[in-house]
Amino acid sequence: MRLALLLILLSAALWAPRGHALDARYQVYAGLLQRHVEWTRQGKASAVDYAGLEAERSRLQAVLAEFSAVSRAEFDGWSERQQQAFLINAYNAFTLELVLGRYPALKSIKDLGGLFSSPWKQKFFRLLGEERTLDWIEHEMLRPRYQDPRIHFAINCASVGCPALRPEPYRAEMLEAQLDDGQRRFLGDRSRNRFDTASGVLRLSPIFKWFEEDFALKGGGSLRGWLGARANQLAEGEPARARLRTAEFRIEFGDYDWSLNSLRP
Repeated sequence: MRLALLLILLSAALWAPRGHALDARYQVYAGLLQRHVEWTRQGKASAVDYAGLEAERSRLQAVLAEFSAVSRAEFDGWSERQQQAFLINAYNAFTLELVLGRYPALKSIKDLGGLFSSPWKQKFFRLLGEERTLDWIEHEMLRPRYQDPRIHFAINCASVGCPALRPEPYRAEMLEAQLDDGQRRFLGDRSRNRFDTASGVLRLSPIFKWFEEDFALKGGGSLRGWLGARANQLAEGEPARARLRTAEFRIEFGDYDWSLNSLRP
């Protein structure tokens, strides 16, 4: 009887969907993020302990091997939220691995590129059965497939100017809350997005310039519409928020800090 039960359990484990295996692998990834990523600037940004992560690089590579083992057929069988969470996690985890390949001899992820190349166009990993680039995940999968501008606050480019890398993986059952939270944190970061009531200027991160079409798609056809609908997150005080809602503002874009998002002692 015990032998029969053992065989049934073993068979179930062997035939369990890949999604369950990934849930287990996310646990390993979760541990790495919890140990080596810290919130900064009152929770508006985060920094990575790359030195500590480098000491556990073999664990990260095991996570990436599990990601790479997912076939396109398996991926296509998942829900949209499972797919999105997987792609965001893959983007962020492979970015960490890319940085570790040259750490500590780099000050910016851009140091990994060249005159005619960029780190985001390098084919350095396999995903869904083929050699891929970070650009492929972002521009050929996440942006056109799901059309959710909140992903711009979820994927992390290992730079200070980038939205925070969360100290936890993205998960399908938590995805909506995680994306909303990432958006709230980034829009509320006054070092990157702030409204000056005296001048009527809304100064924004360049992310909104680079991906204006994505935000306009969800803002009634304009970036201003998207921003106005989120006035409560962009400004303090009802008078300022009212001006944003009625589009009584000019937009200026700030600089982008490409220095490595490394945790400093």
